[in-house]
Amino acid sequence: MSPPVTRRAALGRLMAGAALVAAPSLTGRAWAAAPPGVRLTDGILTIDFDTAMRSRLFHKDRAITAAAAGEALILADRPAIDRFLLLDHKQEAASGVHGPGRRHLLRSTAGGTLEQETAITFFDRYPGLAIYDVRFRNTGAEPLTVAGWRVATHDLLDHPDGAWSFAGASYPDRRDWIQKVAPGFEQRNFMGMNGSDYGGGTPVAVVWRRDVGLAVGHVETVPRLVSLPVAAQPGGTRLGLSGDGAKALAPGETLTLPTAFVMAHEGDHFGPLDAYRRIMGERGLAAPRIPESSYGPIWCAWGYERKFTPEQVYGTLPKAKELGFEWAVIDDGWQIAEGNWDVDRSRFPRGDADMKAFADRIKADGMRPRLWLAPLAVDPGTPLLRDHPDMLILDAHGAAQNVSWWSAFTMCPAYQPTIDYFRGIVRKIVGEWGFDGLKLDGQHLNGVAPCYNPAHNHARPEESFEKLQDFWKAMYDEVMAINPEAIVEICPCGDSFAFHNIPAMNNTPAADPTSSWQVRLKGKTFKALMGPSAPFAGDHVEMTDTRDDFASTYGIGAIPSTKFTWPEDTPNPTDPLPPGGFKLTAAKEILWRRWIDLYRANMLAKGNYLGGLYDIGFDKPEGHAIEAGGALHYAFYADRWDGPVSLRGLGEGRYALTDSFTGASLGTATRAQSTIPAKFERFLLVRAAPAPGGKA
Repeated sequence: MSPPVTRRAALGRLMAGAALVAAPSLTGRAWAAAPPGVRLTDGILTIDFDTAMRSRLFHKDRAITAAAAGEALILADRPAIDRFLLLDHKQEAASGVHGPGRRHLLRSTAGGTLEQETAITFFDRYPGLAIYDVRFRNTGAEPLTVAGWRVATHDLLDHPDGAWSFAGASYPDRRDWIQKVAPGFEQRNFMGMNGSDYGGGTPVAVVWRRDVGLAVGHVETVPRLVSLPVAAQPGGTRLGLSGDGAKALAPGETLTLPTAFVMAHEGDHFGPLDAYRRIMGERGLAAPRIPESSYGPIWCAWGYERKFTPEQVYGTLPKAKELGFEWAVIDDGWQIAEGNWDVDRSRFPRGDADMKAFADRIKADGMRPRLWLAPLAVDPGTPLLRDHPDMLILDAHGAAQNVSWWSAFTMCPAYQPTIDYFRGIVRKIVGEWGFDGLKLDGQHLNGVAPCYNPAHNHARPEESFEKLQDFWKAMYDEVMAINPEAIVEICPCGDSFAFHNIPAMNNTPAADPTSSWQVRLKGKTFKALMGPSAPFAGDHVEMTDTRDDFASTYGIGAIPSTKFTWPEDTPNPTDPLPPGGFKLTAAKEILWRRWIDLYRANMLAKGNYLGGLYDIGFDKPEGHAIEAGGALHYAFYADRWDGPVSLRGLGEGRYALTDSFTGASLGTATRAQSTIPAKFERFLLVRAAPAPGGKA
């Protein structure tokens, strides 16, 4: 786990995620008399403030946190200011992009030297969720040296069955996004760089018990360098939103924090992330239109590794097509180096002409070509770095940011020459060579460090981090201008995907999962963040626990993907091959064909993923449900299971139950009798279709 958050250690840095602005006070409003305390509620979430601005949260009138100072200003040279005197409270109707609601305005003071202005808004279409807009104004005569802040910070009270957590931050150890909260659990969840090339993410943290959960995040339309720490505490689990940094807050000056949200909910992390997606869509950030081809099964040539030959690919295409795969992805190795995106003439002697012929050959064999690219990475010694060192991200000491996987450096996405360079590369790949899609790959794609390169004339170093989303959108728009049906896949290997990049991609993989569990938890997360029919690929099935776990891909509504070789393995692998290698044996061929046929028959990836029916942490066996083709499709997972399973979400009438994988009848079920006996190893797939003569 990451070390505890140390706020004072951040002195010397700019204020993370907040803006110092000259802002008007709310004192000009018609305020009510100072209340003894304030209760704010939408009927689901209730927030009680006492006269010291300590708050306590309730879910449906039941307390779920203790009273605590949820908001505070952290100072460098004196104790934090977290005790305020509530002066007055006003409420008014709210309207805007999120629809109608109710806004509460609270004003409080700390000894007359600091004023806190808090606006909390409930919206009718988001029950249980409140938007927080918090500002601190220096009302004293002396500057305040600010070291950090926190907002919406609470301890979700303990439950005998414990708690689970979701965190949207990225770490070099590629840890699970969903973890059980154990004693001593602590994770800072910094949204900036947590390694030289691991950073960014989705700015939401969720902690949930079996009966209730609490989510916190920010809803800014640009990424912010903030943290969403989650930590086990005596009696509960703490989560909130915080920022570190140092800045003098002059008399009369106001510190405006990022707009935050708090949500009390039932179930796992799916509900809060789904609400977050919808809110961000209303604010202008949403997944783009998804072309039909995005759901095509994927064969990737990565089984042949970097030293692949065109002949190996050509020899495998007929078999991939025969099995039902639609995409042929040409991975790393076609280029000379990262940063030298010229064609490797040892394999493609005619250069560009051979690459065009390569794409044409894939199409002629009835498949769609997709090409691998690692934007923003540049290797030492390449012509690009030699001729354009000005494109690099540099830190405050003039050092470059490393990309560890390729021993490369990171280029600045907020520098126009960098943008123009990669737009030119995209035009060549899609427009001249004729590839139908891009696989944009690398753990460095998710976030970048603040840039101090003097050649870039950034208004603030954080521009590189904040404008990464604009870089990806420029790449996406370039592709769409050439081929509106093309695929743009962003694969930030092992990272917890940066939500702000989602408008620039129409396909996403599990991005190097370390287990079948990661395939499923990432799939559920993406169905919340991109929509219930999100085109999410399980990544190469060879990366799952048993290297053949298409069941985890199918049941989550993901797109099948493989990197099999045929008829033999690559002769000189860089790393030792797993037992049995990657070659498509006769037994594998039967199994692969069976799963692809099942995928194509039901197309669960395009179905409506019902993420609120099962809790991925507490429900045993683990369950998922998808509505597709007039039926409900259930998937259950466990190493071994012998006991009942519940088919949730059934409508009126009787349903005929079928084991989707074996075709065996499993009897019938109704809404009133929805529990069936089950005995299985690894997985059970159930199709529930309206029975003849029944209504559903």
